[in-house]
Amino acid sequence: MKFISTDKAPAAIGPYSQAVVANGMVYTSGQIAMDETGAVVADDVVNQTHQVMKNLFYVLEAAGSHFNDVIKTTIFLADMNDFEAINKVYAHHFGHHKPARSTVAVKTLPKNVLIEIECIALANADYHG
Repeated sequence: MKFISTDKAPAAIGPYSQAVVANGMVYTSGQIAMDETGAVVADDVVNQTHQVMKNLFYVLEAAGSHFNDVIKTTIFLADMNDFEAINKVYAHHFGHHKPARSTVAVKTLPKNVLIEIECIALANADYHG
């Protein structure tokens, strides 16, 4: 098992890793709309979703993986009325790759952001950390 950390994404805001690689799989922690300095970006769900996807990209990259390796995502939304807006951003980042997904409405998220996304991906077989 390897714990993943990258300076290109925000540091964990609690006692957890940005991701863990185990048994050929990458498990990311939920990413929220913070930049690499830890500052929350934007107050609209579209720009927050772009930031979350950027963070996931860098965490997956640090783990030797990529969006094309993602098997499943879980999205946590503060307002399910944002579902269509986040779908457009999500589709833009994943392109033709369509991993399994769950979307869950929650009362609040850390730092009062509007969206959080976590994912499970295949680890690159050539990656040795």
